[in-house]
Amino acid sequence: MQKVLTAEQMREVDRLTTERYGIPSILLMENAAHAVARVITEKLGGSVKGKSVLILCGKGNNGGDGAALARVLFVAGAVVQVVLFGKVDELKGDSRTNFDYLLALREGNNHFSNPPFDKFDQGFISLHEVSDGQEFRKRFRCHRDPQVVVDAIFGTGLSRAVDENLTQVIHSRWLAEKGDREDDYLLLSLDMPSGLRADFPCLIGSNVQADMTVTFTAPKSANILSPSAALNGDLVVANIGTPADLVNSTESDLYVSESEDLRDWLKYGTPFESASYKNKRGHALIIAGSEDYSGAAVMCGNSAMRSGVGLTTLLVPASCKVEVASRVIPEVIVRAIGETDGEVSSDAFAANENVICQADSILVGPGLKATDQGVENFVREIVSTRTVPVILDAGALWFCNPPDGLLKAQADATRAGARAENHPVGETPPPLLRREGSLILTPHEGEFMRLLGTDDKDAIKDRVAAVRDFSVANNVILVLKGERVLIGSPDGRVVVNPTGNSGLGKAGNGDTLAGILAGFVAQAVKFEIDIFETVVAAVYVAGMAGDVAERKYGKRVMTASDVRECLTEVFVELEGK
Repeated sequence: MQKVLTAEQMREVDRLTTERYGIPSILLMENAAHAVARVITEKLGGSVKGKSVLILCGKGNNGGDGAALARVLFVAGAVVQVVLFGKVDELKGDSRTNFDYLLALREGNNHFSNPPFDKFDQGFISLHEVSDGQEFRKRFRCHRDPQVVVDAIFGTGLSRAVDENLTQVIHSRWLAEKGDREDDYLLLSLDMPSGLRADFPCLIGSNVQADMTVTFTAPKSANILSPSAALNGDLVVANIGTPADLVNSTESDLYVSESEDLRDWLKYGTPFESASYKNKRGHALIIAGSEDYSGAAVMCGNSAMRSGVGLTTLLVPASCKVEVASRVIPEVIVRAIGETDGEVSSDAFAANENVICQADSILVGPGLKATDQGVENFVREIVSTRTVPVILDAGALWFCNPPDGLLKAQADATRAGARAENHPVGETPPPLLRREGSLILTPHEGEFMRLLGTDDKDAIKDRVAAVRDFSVANNVILVLKGERVLIGSPDGRVVVNPTGNSGLGKAGNGDTLAGILAGFVAQAVKFEIDIFETVVAAVYVAGMAGDVAERKYGKRVMTASDVRECLTEVFVELEGK
C-alpha cells in the first residue's frame, strides 16, 4: 500500500530531503524530469527521436519540472516546443535555473530559421513566452501536430479555482478532453492535472482531463479519490530519489492499494504447495439466496470457489435449493436451511451449527429476505457468537441499522467485555471483537447512509472521514462500494482501491465481490494472515477482474459472470504463470 500525502507534507518531505540528506532540490527536479521522460518514451514505442512534444508551463516548480523535461527530451532527439505562461525574468529558484538552460539551448538552435520539422533526425527546442490564455489562443501555433502534450501549469500548488485568464488554456484544443480534441495525442499531467487542488477531490472551476498523470514520490488525495481521480487518467507514482524513511515517518492514515499488495498476498501469504489440500486452504460458508433471488447465492458461491479457497458451502433457504444447485458449479456444496410457512425456521442456527462451526469465514446476506424474521434471528445469532470473520452484505446489513441494530449490540458487548476484564473501553476488546472474529460490512452508499441513520448526503460528502469514523466507532472493517471503493480499518486506516470501472455497476457484481471476499478471508484464517490486508487484496483483485472484462467485452456488454471468469487471467498475470 502506498501512503497518500498532503501537498504540505510533500513540501516538508522535499525540504527534509535537502536538509538532512544533502540532496539538492534541483536534483529532485532533474530526477522528476527523467522519470517523466521514461514514461513518455515507453508510450511512444521506445524512442522520442523526431517525435513532437508540446509542454505548457506555469511559473512555479511544476513549470520548472516541465522545463527540465523539455531539455531531457530535446537531448534524446525530440522536437520540443515549450510555452511559458509568463516571463522567464519573473521566475525564481530551480524553475528559473531550468528555464535559463532552455534559453541557452534555444540560442543554439537559431541556425534553423525554417526547420524542416517533418524530416527531423535530431532534437529541436523552442520557447515561447505568452502572457495569458487569450494571447495563447490567438498567437500560438504548433510547428507540427504533437504526439504528446504535457500539462506542467500548476501541479500541487493550486489552492483555488483557475484564474479566468488561464481557463482559456484549459479549454483550448491542446488540453481538451479526448473526445473533443482535433488531433489524437497523449495528454500527460505532471504531479496533478491543472485545476485540481491536491488535498481535495471535489472539483471547482476548470480542470485538465489527462490521459495520464505522473506524480512524484507519493500520491495525493486528488490523484486517487473520486471525482478528481477520473481526471488523472492512468496514474504513475515516480520515485525521484526521496529517502523512503521520510515518507514512512510522515503521519497519514490514508493509503492506496497496489498490485504488489496482491502479489505478496498470493505468493507469500497463500501459496500452493505440494502439501496443499482442501482443508488447508480454508472453508468459506455462504448464507445467501431466496426464492426470488437465487442468482445471488449462485454468484457468491461460484466466485468464492474461483478465489483459491479449499471448500465452499452454500447454505440457502430450502425453497431455492434446487434452483441454486442446478446453476452453481459442481465443486460448491449446497445445503438447505429449513423453512416454516415461507420463512427461515427459528431453529436455523441450531440445525446448522455443525457446518457453521466448520467454517473459516462466513458470508451472510446476498439475496436473503430482510423482512424474514427467521433470517434476522439467524443473522443475529451468527454475529453474536462468531469466532471467525463474518462478512455482512446486502440483506444482512438491514439488521445493522440504528437504533437497535447489530452494531449497537456489538458496542454493548464491547463495553460489557471491557468492564468484565477491567480494561478501559477501546483498549483491549473482548474475544469476539478481536482479529479472529472480525466483522466486515460491505455497503453501497445508500446502505451506508442507513447504517449512519441519516438520509442527508452531506454526511458522506467526505467519504474518507465517514468511513474512518464509522470503522473506528464500531470496531469493524468497512468496504464502502461505489466509484473508488474505500476500505476502513478499526485502527483508523483507510485504503483507496484504484481498480475497477463503471462497467461493474450492474447486477451481480456485488455478489461476485462478496464471494471473493469470503474465499480470501477463509484462506487468510488458515494461513494466519492479517484480515484487513486480506480484504484490501480481495477488493483489488475483484476490481482488476472487472478491468480485464472491460478490455475483453466492453463496459456495455460485460456481466458479473464475465468478471468472475476473468479471475483466471488476473491470477495468471499476478502470479507470473
